[in-house]
Amino acid sequence: MSLRLGDIAPNFQAKTSLGDIDFHEYLGNGWGILFSHPADYTPVCTTELGKTALLQEEFAKRGVKVLALSVDSVANHTGWINDINETQSVTVGFPIIADEDRTVATLYDMIHPNASEKFTVRSLFIIGPDKKVKLFITYPASTGRNFTEVLRVVDSLQLTANYSVATPADWKEGEDVIVVPTIKTEDAIAKFPKGVKVVKPYLRYTPQPNKD
Repeated sequence: MSLRLGDIAPNFQAKTSLGDIDFHEYLGNGWGILFSHPADYTPVCTTELGKTALLQEEFAKRGVKVLALSVDSVANHTGWINDINETQSVTVGFPIIADEDRTVATLYDMIHPNASEKFTVRSLFIIGPDKKVKLFITYPASTGRNFTEVLRVVDSLQLTANYSVATPADWKEGEDVIVVPTIKTEDAIAKFPKGVKVVKPYLRYTPQPNKD
């Protein structure tokens, strides 16, 4: 059965390139990203893991732990990580799950038979501190993901989890946000002391509340 937004992310135990883990214990009380790769030693995956490694400090600043998955073995992962570090000029510091029996891929519906009966698609899940699925995106095996966009989404999710706002199209950290419709304008003016710009009764902007 497919996971939906708001579902509890299934827990699992797995072998990884950095040792055995319990997924929920690994996440602790923070945010997490779980993303899959069709197989080791594939070109698009190599660039994706390289990009994620480049952004490791950015994820860490946001309290986000990253965890990758492939259906190959830990031994394969070790060799592949050496290639990633060499070709992408990075140091992969996050674990890669060895999902040889496809247990995790099945739990997270990462194998789409019409695409491939053997390999995972490029699924990515963002999981909140409450262990609930906050976002998922799925790409075909041929298309690499945009991890700068993943960071942008994390910023939005963390902001909107703590304030009564939503983020508009193409929003980036530091830009104005939208007051949610459930708040009346007079209440919004009191709630957001930086000011409220009313474009329409249902479309009201305010500066990002957690920025000085």
